[in-house]
Amino acid sequence: MSQEDNTQDIHARGMKNRRVVLGDEHVDRAVEGTNELNADFQEFITRYAWGEIWDRPGLDKKTRSLLTLSILVAEGKDEELQMHVRAAITNGVSVAEIKEVFMHAALYCGLPAANQAFKLATPVLKKLGKL
Repeated sequence: MSQEDNTQDIHARGMKNRRVVLGDEHVDRAVEGTNELNADFQEFITRYAWGEIWDRPGLDKKTRSLLTLSILVAEGKDEELQMHVRAAITNGVSVAEIKEVFMHAALYCGLPAANQAFKLATPVLKKLGKL
């Protein structure tokens, strides 16, 4: 297999993972929004984030979602947090588990970070019919 074939395979796996975890609607918006400025970035996240890291065998997608939520709370990445709350539900994370991640984050990331996470997750979970 050539390097180009391998790169295309990784990209295809990445796009599949991206669609499964984030949903077609989100991925379609990202793809439609690709332009000269962000095309390399879109390729990068599809291949490396979704084709390499999210496809590694060491952790299942549910565990990766739990880790991602905790990291996003710690970093204060609000928009990404909302997107990954939806993704976590897709990956089999329960509302109770999301709550526990945020409670744990309150201890290690601070009360304001956890408070913001609860505020951001609530409308997402309501929209998904989970609250």
